[in-house]
Amino acid sequence: MKTTTHRSLSVFAFGLFLAVGVQAQTPPISFPDASPACTLKQRVGLTDIEVDYSRPGAKGREIFGGIVPYGTVWRTGANQATRITFSTPVKLEGHEIPAGTYGLFTIPDKSDWTIIINKGANQWGAFQYKQSDDLLRFQVAPISMDVPIETFTIEFNRIRDESAMLNLAWDKTVVPIHLTVDVSSALVPQIEAAMAQPGKKSDAFYFQAATFYYDHDLDLTNALNWVNAGLADNSNIAFEMLHLKAEILAKQGDKAGAIAAAKQSTDLANKAEGPGNSIAKMDQDLINSLQP
Repeated sequence: MKTTTHRSLSVFAFGLFLAVGVQAQTPPISFPDASPACTLKQRVGLTDIEVDYSRPGAKGREIFGGIVPYGTVWRTGANQATRITFSTPVKLEGHEIPAGTYGLFTIPDKSDWTIIINKGANQWGAFQYKQSDDLLRFQVAPISMDVPIETFTIEFNRIRDESAMLNLAWDKTVVPIHLTVDVSSALVPQIEAAMAQPGKKSDAFYFQAATFYYDHDLDLTNALNWVNAGLADNSNIAFEMLHLKAEILAKQGDKAGAIAAAKQSTDLANKAEGPGNSIAKMDQDLINSLQP
């Protein structure tokens, strides 16, 4: 009996040795992830935004109300909970969020999604999610699409100096989140300080500063003065500056001055780039809008 027992233990030990030996010889192989990781980086105005998330595929499954239940906190992707980082304060749907890194959770529903910005930025799934760590919750209405999106996608669209749309899209659902940033309060003091320094500035700087003031409905008199300062140097971007001058004059109500500047812009643009260039087209559109 003892001999049989010893023999059985020996066979088991030998089998275990072989199994360990086989495992030790298995080469390291990287297999494709079922939900590949993705890092999305986008600058909006002066704010750098980074989103780290994983992208599951639909693969013929029912998504919302199916593998992603309604009324339940979702990691907004797969694997690690989605993480979003803002380099400056931002607003999401008008709600203020300080600069920092946060977990982006959601609660899908048929008529309204709850968007959650959570202070727990590093966690697996939503298994350790705590509502007490929420910085912010707000609702957004989802939009239905006719054409499905196979792979879960987070993207930025409609990007402007001070705003963008952050879209969560999967299957036939898109959840648009309106994002805004404050550019003017940071940039205007810098522009004014630079302009106050003695000496002439570069034509490009005059053009950029004037464009910013025009686009953001700031002091148009300053914007016009900066354009004229750039034009005084026979700038190689004179036709672009003249088009901007025409736009500024039009916004100030000086139609005759705007039309004259637009025609000058077209003449220089045609000489520099030939007929049919984009500046000449914009000049003509502006002239048409100012004429009865």
